Amino acid sequence: MTEDNIDAVDYLTRQHRALEELLGHVVNEKDWARKKALFARAGDQLTVHMKSEEDIFYPAVRAARTENILLESLEEHLSLKRLLADLLELAPDEPTFEPKFKVLKEQTEHHHKEEEEHLFPKVRKLMDEVARAELGQKMAELQQHLNRQGEPREAVVNETAAAAPLN
Repeated sequence: MTEDNIDAVDYLTRQHRALEELLGHVVNEKDWARKKALFARAGDQLTVHMKSEEDIFYPAVRAARTENILLESLEEHLSLKRLLADLLELAPDEPTFEPKFKVLKEQTEHHHKEEEEHLFPKVRKLMDEVARAELGQKMAELQQHLNRQGEPREAVVNETAAAAPLN
């Protein structure tokens, strides 16, 4: 598939691997300035990923057979947003940054595993390839828009009171 015609499930799965790799780089980076820059990049990527799932993917795949999984996913997003918002207020050399970041990394990996094992197989059964490709394109467009606006990670600070609604 071309980038213009990417299956939504494949698109999200590729982003999961890229995010996990980037989060690993943040954990392993010893230089505080580079760690801060890597964290900012990871925060932006995580934010646009979650936003495209919440605004486009989850509403599109909502069905009786996916609703419980989606509601759990939204609660996991809330937990990730809260951790990210806390981390945005810390410098990488502060004593609580590293342990809090490791929790963010672990929860992100758990969330990805849950989606890939439980949600994505159902989506493949519920939606045909064309519909998934259209969904992938919409998510890519939203993510590009959010990235053009700059520093999308900063938006999570205002999204920590409750899980996003399942529209």
